[in-house]
Amino acid sequence: MYHCGSGYNNFVLIVVLFILLIIVGAAFAY
Repeated sequence: MYHCGSGYNNFVLIVVLFILLIIVGAAFAY
């Protein structure tokens, strides 16, 4: 496992960006 610093923050950032991508995609789908 990584330290509580950069590795975890990068993972959270990727997840948030992925969720935003899904929301934007759903918005354009309507």
